[in-house]
Amino acid sequence: MKKYTYTEKKDTRSGFGAGMAELADKNPNVVGLCADLIGSLKFEKFIEKAPERFFQVGIAEANMIGMAAGLATEGKIPFTGTFANFSTGRVYDQIRQSVAYSGKNVKICASHAGLTLGEDGATHQILEDIGLMKMLPGMTVINTCDYNQTKAATIAIADYEGPVYLRFGRPVIPVFTDENQTFEIGKAWMVNEGKDVTIVATGHLVWEAIKAGEILEEQGIDAEIINIHTIKPLDAEAILNSVKKTGCVVTAEEHNRLGGLGDSVAQLLITEYLAPQEYVAVNDSFGESGTPDQLMEKYGLTANDIVAAVKKVMSRKSESL
Repeated sequence: MKKYTYTEKKDTRSGFGAGMAELADKNPNVVGLCADLIGSLKFEKFIEKAPERFFQVGIAEANMIGMAAGLATEGKIPFTGTFANFSTGRVYDQIRQSVAYSGKNVKICASHAGLTLGEDGATHQILEDIGLMKMLPGMTVINTCDYNQTKAATIAIADYEGPVYLRFGRPVIPVFTDENQTFEIGKAWMVNEGKDVTIVATGHLVWEAIKAGEILEEQGIDAEIINIHTIKPLDAEAILNSVKKTGCVVTAEEHNRLGGLGDSVAQLLITEYLAPQEYVAVNDSFGESGTPDQLMEKYGLTANDIVAAVKKVMSRKSESL
């Protein structure tokens, strides 16, 4: 098992803020829009560097998406920012009609996604957003795993032509990816090569998958771990090559098991290569108030839950041989 260490923890939303600050200097066409959450989205540095290219829209998310579509029509590259719940569920009609349908070059950037928003509770902990956004034709969906990857993704999507949904979070988590990485949209990252089971993880669950891999190694199980930061377009080749080698797969995500990464992998396997699969995800329910750690534990999203899913899927693989 390849060893991953870290010296600090940071929130992925701060990676977005750092990326926006860099874009303020690099790309004069980048415009920021925020729905009354400047501090939460870490827009301060962008505003300091490019105040004329920032719009505080207020608590008017639908209007923000309409403004972004108009700015894109005029050749600007708008980055909208608010909580994931408000970035998707509240404004789905505007995204569908004004952005996705016409292929507008709008970057919908969403913080506080998933259960780890924490104490704000179920009304804010959207667990359906990946499903909502990946169903829109032409929408690219990205879910990053740490501060450095979020910064790199933010910078990369400015050069990508077309609508993008970029999902990140609130809690501080280990920073374990390369500080100077190049982010490739649609290209999976091989975290660890293995032969016994494939673990496909996204977002905050990538670090949990790494911890699970270390536990499994102690038990004599060699796990291949893949970071799927781009859920759409899915890196089908990377997943299929891995599952053909290991014969089984566990998908891990901080999202409803319906409509998320796991379902994308299942669709791939059912059409291309049949293999046992287990889900580590929220099982068709809303969240609740609690600390991020408490919620990850209660809803089965920890390293130990991934280990249990690996044991189950490997047992199913053995039965099918």
